[in-house]
Amino acid sequence: MVSPLANVTSNRLFVRVQGIEPPDLHFLNAAQGWLGLDCPEEARIELNAIAPELHSHPAVLAVHWTLCVREQRWEEARDIAQLEIRFQPEDASGWLHHAYAVRRASNGGLIMAWGALLPAAEKFPAEPVIAFNLSCYACQLKQLETSRIWLKRALTIGNRAAVKKMALADEDLKPLWPEIAGL
Repeated sequence: MVSPLANVTSNRLFVRVQGIEPPDLHFLNAAQGWLGLDCPEEARIELNAIAPELHSHPAVLAVHWTLCVREQRWEEARDIAQLEIRFQPEDASGWLHHAYAVRRASNGGLIMAWGALLPAAEKFPAEPVIAFNLSCYACQLKQLETSRIWLKRALTIGNRAAVKKMALADEDLKPLWPEIAGL
């Protein structure tokens, strides 16, 4: 399954964020920097320094979600992802974050993650990562034919070579690796 972690830490380091001004912008950028250096305690300090009225800002939620994932605080990550969906329902990343955390939460699992992500496939039909992750969930649930269907969809709507490469590297799809290699 594709991890949504890269969405926050790799492409958006130290950028101007609409609706966040200094000093809160500096705290947010510092939190991202600390996460990039794998220093979650310092990242949490920086996030806590951000004005409370900005805690529901999408950029703050995304960094907070990433911090929770790094710390394996799955229930908190799930709750943050629910806020991401609430405040930005037209952004697929919240839906992906939610399913990712639900899969790992103590009261979650694969079936719950599947159920959390399936509505996003209809809402975001051109998002290959959603189809890819549904393929992963189905494969792990031993629903290989369903997994093949979702993987074919990801290959069709995404960059075929990139999706194939991801699939051959993703342990969730290991039962299908011989087939995938032949695509």
